[in-house]
Amino acid sequence: MTKVVFCWSDISGYMAACWHTLNQSADVDVFVIAFQALTETAFGDRLMQDIPCRLLDLQARQDAQSIEQLVVSEHPDVVVVCGWLHQPYCKLASAPRLKDTAFVMGMDTPWKDNLRQRLAPLVLRSFLQRMDRVVVTGERSWQFAKRLGIAPDRIDRGLYGIDYDSWVPLWEDRSQSDWPRSFLFVGRYIPVKAIDVLIAAYQDYRDRVDEPWELVCCGQGELKAQLAGKPGISDLGFLQPVEMESIWKSAGAFILPSRFDPWPLAIVEAAAAGLPIICTDMCGSGVEVVRSWYNGLVIPEDNIAKLTQALVTLHEHHAELSVWGKRSQELAAPYSTSIWVSRWQFLLQTAVKQCMVPADLNSPGKLANTTFEH
Repeated sequence: MTKVVFCWSDISGYMAACWHTLNQSADVDVFVIAFQALTETAFGDRLMQDIPCRLLDLQARQDAQSIEQLVVSEHPDVVVVCGWLHQPYCKLASAPRLKDTAFVMGMDTPWKDNLRQRLAPLVLRSFLQRMDRVVVTGERSWQFAKRLGIAPDRIDRGLYGIDYDSWVPLWEDRSQSDWPRSFLFVGRYIPVKAIDVLIAAYQDYRDRVDEPWELVCCGQGELKAQLAGKPGISDLGFLQPVEMESIWKSAGAFILPSRFDPWPLAIVEAAAAGLPIICTDMCGSGVEVVRSWYNGLVIPEDNIAKLTQALVTLHEHHAELSVWGKRSQELAAPYSTSIWVSRWQFLLQTAVKQCMVPADLNSPGKLANTTFEH
């Protein structure tokens, strides 16, 4: 049996579903170290109740020595770290007591071709050299991983998964009667999610159609007040996953107008729920899950006119939305927990084998020769 310790940041419904399913497999033993939920907008700790774990408070998550001791005490074959931003996790890669342990890094950051990213291969070189495998979310983060110098044969796609089977029935439930005439936004109420663009476009949409649909918003954040009192907008606040089922079921289409969103799981969940999707081309998961005029519309970011037109388009194509929603489910299917577990069982076993083979920087290995292409 392979023992794996996940060193994660914030918990979420989708990762809890993945860990729970992986821990039920006969050949993997899971232990999760993650940040304790501390705010009203965080997923509740109860998501982790059936998963062996240690949830860290604000003080404990900065205690590198205690985290190392906790990891070592689990005698892992593999340690999975979530990127390179949390230094106490990064220090595990150089811990002498873990020198014979395989390391896997997850990353969802897309390539943006800025100075910071171009310097990253130099700054992170020793840390990346310690990684036996790197798991990315999709095409955009694969591009960054390659530019970090990670050899392509050590990069895997499929960092995240969702409890797909629990979402699938929602399309059937929604199809039993007239397809709902409403839009749904789920996310934080912050500038990067383009709440201002969403509100402005929705108001323009209302002026352009007869009998405009309601816009339902679920989330929390500094721009919450901007939603108050706007015609047709209902703000339900932040809801835990168990409270969201009826919301997803009553929605007719999903909107995510983000200015930047590395790989939003909300799009994958909306697709699994059988919804047509409007998103911007800055939403990384849209690359894998949304096809314009097939199961949704992909539009430029920060463009009120384009978002308005997208809302009008779905309004005018109401009769086709059920078909679009079914297509969304097909595109979300590869991210089911069952497939995620199969993928991770294989890559964990591969990481253990590769950990035993020293890397040669002049041949395919942990790091390849780093080049930047324009």
